[in-house]
Amino acid sequence: MKRAEVEGSRILITGATGMFARPLVQALAKHAEVFAAARYRKQADHDDIAGLGAHPVRIDLSDPASLFAIPAVDYVVNAAVAKSGDWTSDLRENAEGVGHLIAHCRSAKAFLHISTTGVYAFEGGKARAETDPLGDNHRSMMPTYSIAKIATESVARFAATSFGVPLVIARLSVPYGDMGGWPVMHLMQMKHGQAISVHPQAPNAYNPLHVDDYVDKIPWLLGAAGGAPVTVNFGGSQAVSIEEWSAYLGELTGLTPTFREDTSAFGGLPIDTTRMHELIGETKVDWRDGMARMVRAVAPDMLIAEPEQAR
Repeated sequence: MKRAEVEGSRILITGATGMFARPLVQALAKHAEVFAAARYRKQADHDDIAGLGAHPVRIDLSDPASLFAIPAVDYVVNAAVAKSGDWTSDLRENAEGVGHLIAHCRSAKAFLHISTTGVYAFEGGKARAETDPLGDNHRSMMPTYSIAKIATESVARFAATSFGVPLVIARLSVPYGDMGGWPVMHLMQMKHGQAISVHPQAPNAYNPLHVDDYVDKIPWLLGAAGGAPVTVNFGGSQAVSIEEWSAYLGELTGLTPTFREDTSAFGGLPIDTTRMHELIGETKVDWRDGMARMVRAVAPDMLIAEPEQAR
């Protein structure tokens, strides 16, 4: 395992105002010169990122000319994603956009592209390895998402190889933490008495990744770049099902989750963590502790129990 020396470096983070990237901007800006790229349609977002100590940079990945606003950097973390549902727009911004971005940042020591486990074909409860079949996994809710992400991975590999840029593609599972996440949506459904949709082929397991862990692991992912492009799963070391974390959220809040089987719901996507552990090691935050901290951060008034491991 090798950790990139990000301290004192120049780092570009795209999608900077998003749920995943903003905590990363906040953490890395304390130790590095961070250029936080986004559209910044709202001045409040621009001011917020500047307040974190980063340099806001206005770009649009569908407009290659806008990338000239990006200065030379040592490392790139591409966390931008377009999921409008329009095929032409989403393929241009995601797939073509990453190609233009890699070409512009060709002097970078490492380029980390954040992909998704949503590129895998549904195979029930099987833990998906990086070499497993890909498929149109998320079509039922986000029609362009999985295909655009698969296309983006391919363009990223081509561009990185063509321009000699060390590349890592990290297939992200379920990020969560103080900033929210998918489990918060389930908590809100429980609060309002709504049934949580789950695929009939239970349990619907994933590898939730706490914000503390992914902030800690990003430099290790950057350090894994070198030679041929690397593709690796990126999630928590513990596999947990929607049913299990919803029941635990119920213990914390006194709410009772109900479930509705739906064949169009996302099926389970547990990951094989073998390659991930080889490259960046195991994650540290126990999922129960992470979920309790999440509730305390986003809905403290709902917390009625303080689990021992969360104290």
